Amino acid sequence: MSTRVKRGKHQGYSPKNVKHDDDITYLRFVVRQIDDNSQMELGVFHAVGNLQDSGQLDPHEEDEYEATRKWFNENLEKPARFTASKPPFHRKKSKAISWFKDSAREHIGRVRSLVAILWHHGVPVRMLRADRVGYVVYEDEYQIVAEPFAEHK
Repeated sequence: MSTRVKRGKHQGYSPKNVKHDDDITYLRFVVRQIDDNSQMELGVFHAVGNLQDSGQLDPHEEDEYEATRKWFNENLEKPARFTASKPPFHRKKSKAISWFKDSAREHIGRVRSLVAILWHHGVPVRMLRADRVGYVVYEDEYQIVAEPFAEHK
């Protein structure tokens, strides 16, 4: 069983001063739909959530989605912030997006069940890989949250 990290090592630091680890590749699973806040491709958690909200999931898919969400809630720290803006954060749109570190193998494996649900509903999913993802606003053992660099928008 995974242990949870209580605080990300970059939490509370200026994101512009944080350097990316050159030995890590970051992974993100996305669909074609664009997120209103980040203006980037929507992640699979939100994409499956949208299917659930619109009543399109089969009962066994609902169960799988809820079990996957529960596992992630227990095994992945929820970032305290999704913006590089200074407090109060609520005044700015959350532009940061989450990426898995390539070393988070169990987490990545569990995301694949969401990918399967999306494919079953005809929603293509792409896996993005990047060495640099933007201005870091949060990081822990398994994930990084960053506002994309301007050239990636």
